Amino acid sequence: MPSPSPRGTYQVISQALRERIAAGAYLDGLPSEAEIGREFGVARTTVRRALHALEESGDIKTVAGVGRSVAGSAGTAPYEQIMADLLEQIRKGDLPAGTRLPSEADLVEKYGVSRGTVRRAVRELETAGRVEARHGVGRFVSSPS
Repeated sequence: MPSPSPRGTYQVISQALRERIAAGAYLDGLPSEAEIGREFGVARTTVRRALHALEESGDIKTVAGVGRSVAGSAGTAPYEQIMADLLEQIRKGDLPAGTRLPSEADLVEKYGVSRGTVRRAVRELETAGRVEARHGVGRFVSSPS
């Protein structure tokens, strides 16, 4: 039976990752939990503890639909990117009040994301009052209040 890992292994891993972050090694995002586990020869729970420590110290952040990235990097969730793009089109007048939004299928194709991602973006716009749904007809840009 191999000897058990010493206590604090996750701290050693988090420190090694912190040093790599400082050196700019993870600008495109962190490796997966499985890859980190293989590299350090530890279980996934140990990796998760190390990543949790990095998240609590503000070194990394988790973005839904994107994964873990270095805090302050440009990683934003895909639905947020879609929302920002649609809001910019509304602001510029490319989608004036009363205009029907493109269909979910068209948005899925345009942004290369899942239907659920598109639905979340549109739902958030509805919640914010920027878009209104008309049952059986579609979604339309709301009139400014």
